[in-house]
Amino acid sequence: MKIACVQMDIQFANPENNFTAITRYVEEAARNDADIVVFPEMWNTGYALDKLESLADLEGEATKKLIASLAQIYTINIVAGSVSTKRQDQFYNTMYVANRLGHIVAKYDKAHLFKLMEEHLFLQPGKKTNIFQLDNTICGGVICYDLRFPEWIRKHVLSGANIIFVPAQWPDKRIDHWQILLQARAIENQCYIVAVNRVGEDPNNKFNGHSMVVAPWGEILLRNQTDSGIFYTTLDLSEVDRVRNTIPVFSDRREELYQ
Repeated sequence: MKIACVQMDIQFANPENNFTAITRYVEEAARNDADIVVFPEMWNTGYALDKLESLADLEGEATKKLIASLAQIYTINIVAGSVSTKRQDQFYNTMYVANRLGHIVAKYDKAHLFKLMEEHLFLQPGKKTNIFQLDNTICGGVICYDLRFPEWIRKHVLSGANIIFVPAQWPDKRIDHWQILLQARAIENQCYIVAVNRVGEDPNNKFNGHSMVVAPWGEILLRNQTDSGIFYTTLDLSEVDRVRNTIPVFSDRREELYQ
């Protein structure tokens, strides 16, 4: 499975330019025979949280329409990072996923809101896990700060996920945490972690990418990229079963101790 990680410089409070960029990146990923293209967090508006009334995607309709069309035209799966959305006069940080047929197969609202970036003052938290299938592979998707909650990632893996996608806007001053946590989540869950961070800056933060793909044994397949662009890697999905059979973590769990 060939993965295209789109490490983009999100234009602050400029959805029109960001939608144009998304289209260009999907076209490029398709030309390079990617199976899945993955985008970062809040790519439509950036963290222009005080402007969401005028900028957020109403019901996610513009995002869903675009990614469904692109997925069908280019026969590519799209994990569309996340976008700011508005539903019933409330705002959310929402991930959408489209399969090759152009069907929207997942919608997920970020469960853990990050107070240091004031998400809790503007956004509503999600309440459901995010499990979906792409090319007959069970996947999960979480968003940025969710990464710091190992029980949340484990819940997705216990629901069958072999790949966890993590779109983010993770600032450069905490990038060491990002890299360590991603590798830990892959090792402890014996799954692939595909994490896509942005580059550039907004009025409050700087971002230096370091998008990463980590294999179930902990090998880092992609890291340390700091420029904007698409970075590719290939997943050997048989590796998940191989690692889980080598160290049977899931059959050795003692759930009665974890309550």
